[in-house]
This record gives sequence, structure tokens and C-alpha cells, in this order.
Amino acid sequence: MKRLHWPGWMPVDPYILLLLGTVGLAALFPARGSAADVASGASTAAIAFLFFLYGARLSTREALDGLKHWRLHVTVLVCTFVIFPLLGLAARGLVPVLLTDPLYQGLLFLTLVPSTIQSSIAFTSIARGNVPAAICAGSFSSLVGIVVTPLLAAAVLGGSGGGLSADSLVEIVLQLLVPFVAGQVLRRWIGGFVTRHKKVLGLVDRGSILLVVYTAFSEGMNRGIWHQVSAVRLGGLLVVEAVLLAVMLALTWYGAKALRFGRGDRVAIQFAGSKKSLASGLPMASVLFGAHASLAVLPLMLFHQMQLMVCAVIAKRRARDPLDPTDAQADDRTPATA
Repeated sequence: MKRLHWPGWMPVDPYILLLLGTVGLAALFPARGSAADVASGASTAAIAFLFFLYGARLSTREALDGLKHWRLHVTVLVCTFVIFPLLGLAARGLVPVLLTDPLYQGLLFLTLVPSTIQSSIAFTSIARGNVPAAICAGSFSSLVGIVVTPLLAAAVLGGSGGGLSADSLVEIVLQLLVPFVAGQVLRRWIGGFVTRHKKVLGLVDRGSILLVVYTAFSEGMNRGIWHQVSAVRLGGLLVVEAVLLAVMLALTWYGAKALRFGRGDRVAIQFAGSKKSLASGLPMASVLFGAHASLAVLPLMLFHQMQLMVCAVIAKRRARDPLDPTDAQADDRTPATA
């Protein structure tokens, strides 16, 4: 899927346009009655299939090899699952001045989801960073997030998350973790097929997520929760997310420098540690929030596009930076399998 023609400094992910179109479709023609039941069942099956594919794609051996560069991966994990959530909790003080409580819950959930893989790799490559490290960092984050994100959501969101109870956690295990483990177990036999048909399966991935979004926003329309959101509140959300992204970009870059990482590693840490995965977050939100999922995923959708636009600019500027001899030596010491 090619990118739309747009100014080079402002890349627009066409998939975001499809997501917005799906939201508009749900607003105009929400699924109701028996159609809503069918859409809900199909969405549940699609989420399970998504995580089955995630498990089938992830090479456990390569991920274990990547542990040789453990300092970098621990740094990314701390940024993703410790610093991000702490900033999310601190944003509680913005309610009700800038954010409504439902939008804040969505913002807090955004800070709990794992990092991206594909875009982190792409931006690290453009910026001449440590691409193998970015691959493993994104993979570790996705793997850890399957377990950690629901647990963090249960801990910090509690009952306000739309029913994060023991039953919800059981549903998460059955709908997310079990299919993922099944994909890992069957990878030995189906891994080659998944690799050969990754483009087709990628379309299945994205189509499944569109179905999840349509189902979530249809239910939101039927319950009338969109009356809680105004243009002013959305503007406030965008400002908060812009500040959140700026803080994480600065912390990952200068924090990695303070930890004496080489330039290539700092690039990988910045792009993997400051980004959040839309592909993982949307299905998780559907399971965690149920009827409230539409408002919960809105901050994540907006943050996803914002991070793509900002990181594209940073990656192009990093590509023009002169390579410092000290940084180059540090990068040379990075394990090849990282």
C-alpha cells in the first residue's frame, strides 16, 4: 500500500485514513441487533487470529540471541513499560481541565501498550542506526506486552477501564495469550508458510484490525458515548499527546547518551522507546474495554499518526548527522545478533 502524495516532511499513513474511514462508517451505519452480534463474534475471532499470527512470526531463537545486547533492550523496556506509564499517571492532573475522564483512560492505556516493530526498524535504518537492535527491541517489547500490558491495565485502570476484572483477565489469556503461544508452538511447521505469504497475511492483519475498530465504534455509537467528546477536548488531547511524545523523544535520546550508548544504539533506543504499537494496542483495547473501547483507542490512533510524522522528520535529520568516531567505535562493539 503506497503512501499518499503529501509533503515530504509530513508523511500520512494511508492506513490511518482507512481507520478514520472505518470510524466514519461506524458513525453513519453502526451495526445493530443481530448484525452487531455477528460483528462482535467476527471481531473476537479476528483478534485471536491476529495474535496467533504474531506468535507464528516471532522467531524465539533470534529473540534469545538478542539478549546478548541486554542493556539496550532493558532500556527500551523501561521506557515503554515504566516511564511511559508514569507520565500517563501524572497526566491525571489534567482532568477535567484539558481531558475528560474517558479520554484520560484512553491516554493512560496508550502509555501501557508495547512499542512498534516495523516503523521503529524503518526509522532506525533511515537514521543510520543499529537496525538489528531495533528489530530485537521491538520484538521483545511486543512479546513482553502481551503479558505486561493487561496486567498494568488491571493495576492502574482498575474498574474505570470498563470492567477490568478477574473475568477480563481470563478472557485476555484465552483471546490473546493462548493464540500467541499456539502460534509459537506451531511456528516450526507453519513458519515458512507465514514468511512466504507475509504480504497477504499482512492484509489480513490490517483487515482484522479494521473490523475490530468498526465493531468498537459501532457499539460506542449505539451507547451514545460520543456525545462526551467535543472539538475542544480533542484539541486538548492532541496538545497533551504532543508534549508526551516530545518528552519521550528527549528522554530516550539524552538518557541513552548519559548511559554511554553509541550513536547507532541511541537511534534504536529513541525510535523503539518513544513509540507505541497501534497493531497490538487496538485488539487489546477491544478485549480490555469492551463497550468503552471506541474512546479508549482514539488517543492511540491519534498518537500513532503523530509519532510517524515527527519521527520521519527526526530520522531524516539524523541521517545527515556526521558520525562521531567515538560513537562509531561504540557501535562496532554491538553484537551482530542484537
